[in-house]
Amino acid sequence: MLRRIVCRTLERWVDPQTVFAALYASEPVAFWLDSSSSSSNSSSAADGPRPDGGPAGTMSYMGAPATAEAVRDIPAASVFEFLRDEVGAPTLEGGEAAPGAFRLGWVGWLGYEVGAVALGTKRSMSRFPDARFMRIDRAIAFDHELHTVTLMFVAGGGDGVKAGDTEEWADVTAQRVAALAEGGAAGEPAVAAVPASAPAPDAVAASTVLWRHQRAEYIELVRSCQALISAGSAYQLCLTNEITVAVHPEPFATYRALRAVNATHHGGFLRFDDVSLLSSSPEQFLRITPAGAITTKPIKGTRPRGVDANGAGLPAPDDDALRDELLASVKERAENVMIVDLMRNDLGRVAVTGSVSVPRLFDVESYRSVHQLVSTVEAQLAPGLSAVDAVEAAFPAGSMTGAPKISAMNLLAGLEAGPRGIYAGAFGSFGFDGAVDLAMSIRSIVLSPEGASIGTGGGITALSVPEEEFDEIEVKAAPLLRALGVAGIV
Repeated sequence: MLRRIVCRTLERWVDPQTVFAALYASEPVAFWLDSSSSSSNSSSAADGPRPDGGPAGTMSYMGAPATAEAVRDIPAASVFEFLRDEVGAPTLEGGEAAPGAFRLGWVGWLGYEVGAVALGTKRSMSRFPDARFMRIDRAIAFDHELHTVTLMFVAGGGDGVKAGDTEEWADVTAQRVAALAEGGAAGEPAVAAVPASAPAPDAVAASTVLWRHQRAEYIELVRSCQALISAGSAYQLCLTNEITVAVHPEPFATYRALRAVNATHHGGFLRFDDVSLLSSSPEQFLRITPAGAITTKPIKGTRPRGVDANGAGLPAPDDDALRDELLASVKERAENVMIVDLMRNDLGRVAVTGSVSVPRLFDVESYRSVHQLVSTVEAQLAPGLSAVDAVEAAFPAGSMTGAPKISAMNLLAGLEAGPRGIYAGAFGSFGFDGAVDLAMSIRSIVLSPEGASIGTGGGITALSVPEEEFDEIEVKAAPLLRALGVAGIV
């Protein structure tokens, strides 16, 4: 079906966290694609231009599906077929210009094992759905740069929604957001009381935290990776670990705590009934415009930000020294360029010949807890192909596999001895206009009835120091554990 989007910009700015707490925190299924305050030395404009000329990295979106039928669990074997049927061709007819890059569509995640099935590699069965998506025909867009709040909705009926329903939603939502702007209550329907800022999480005992591979075992796995690399079986292997924590915190309160300690460009809160993804991802997997311009920004190379014994930031010269050491590291640069080459190869399969380029190599982006080595790869989608084809060609991201990709995935399946699940996949949106915006599912917490799960990992090369590799995954996991109330363990 063809859809027409209507946009209504409201008179007053309201912070997205306040709006989500009032309108969506108690919804059983809801999303917030959260471009909160990001790196301290990297402009969000680096994420690419918006159609209106502003930087895409300054936009956030939130909403909930209109009906239960708009929520889908999709087996790994049929994910890309489903997405091609739904958004492989644009389904928008004109409509108003929307702020930012998301013009409504499907929001959700692709688990790592989706890629294993697509590529025919070894895999373990995940306890989480391979892919889970919600169809969004109404949403709120926040422009953090212009301080505007815009309601977007599909006009008329369709998709199981009666005519006039989205227009009524816009009227009610405008009133509720206006009440929040005045400092009052958002009005009906009532939601559970959720404080505007995250409370300090309760302390969690160390005994509730379990690593799939403890330090000594992980170090031996690193050595096994290096033996395989020396034997010529791979150039690089992204070895991962899983941490499970026996806690059952309120999901949105936990996301606020995570957001407070580790805000990033590509954060997200996706709640699907009893499973929630809470992400402070710093890494863009793929952004694809309706015109077929493709961008990926692989991250390989991490250093902790400088902190003293009390957790306070080190003087700038000391922190700069850590940043400079990352930029100069032969090992990290080699690791980064191998993944850049892998992504160039993946995109080359679906791109116009000669259009794949690397406009930025070895940038350092600095976040609250880490410095990251980031590169940018761009390409132009070939005629006759869709953004879904590009995602299928590049998934899972090379930064989470190693190189060569298929060989690395098979080797890692044997070493890791367990599924990655939602971790190491991607989350974000597939738009009705044919656009795609996906972040890597890293630096994330998954909450489910079984408790909390955190994936963490790093690229292994012949130059890796095994003990330092475990130190690195501890650094990556630390803010996530702090958000869960775990302190002093890593």
